Amino acid sequence: MRILIIEDESPLGKPVSEVLTKHSYQTDIAENLKDGEYYISIRNYDLILINSQLHDDESINIISQVKAKYPCVPIIMLAHKPKPEQEVQAFKAGVDDFIAKPFDINVLLARIEARLRFWGSSIIEIEDLIINPDEEKITYKGKEIEVKGKPFEVLTHLARHRDQIVSKEQLLDAIWEEPELVTPNVIEVAINQIRQKMDKPLNISTVETVRRRGYRFCYPKQAQE
Repeated sequence: MRILIIEDESPLGKPVSEVLTKHSYQTDIAENLKDGEYYISIRNYDLILINSQLHDDESINIISQVKAKYPCVPIIMLAHKPKPEQEVQAFKAGVDDFIAKPFDINVLLARIEARLRFWGSSIIEIEDLIINPDEEKITYKGKEIEVKGKPFEVLTHLARHRDQIVSKEQLLDAIWEEPELVTPNVIEVAINQIRQKMDKPLNISTVETVRRRGYRFCYPKQAQE
């Protein structure tokens, strides 16, 4: 899972990133609002950590942008001695959790895991199709479908972002631990397996190719459409 850290206090951002990496998270660090907006424009994230006060602007201004692109992605805001009105404003803007600085890193990890469990591990149910990320299990009309490994992760990621077009690069960043070491054709292989093992036998379409842009989850849709 990938986490974006928007934090201009380098003594804090880097150590948090290192701890998250040790716990198998992929991280990007943005040291200002502009860089944060850039990362959000090119990648999909499972969770975002953001400092309440950034030197180049009020971090509250980016919350609506994040929620517009990632309606369900949890946002945890970090702040020094936050005032009640500051917390209220943040929650109204779309923040999901608020942690006061200084904080214990184990508490932060626990809060992150709790938020990801709530969103990232929940069952995806769309009409007759059920995707269970915890058990790596897909059922359609009560019948289990044998899609496992990376194809399962690709399908799950697309289903979670089913209102978006997701590029090959975004899929690589979100799913592969070292995306720079694999070629984009692994995405094509995964999509082909989804279509061969799931779409064709069931006469449905779950993933459509958007030319030159990427892929989009399109179920419910009949294959002949």
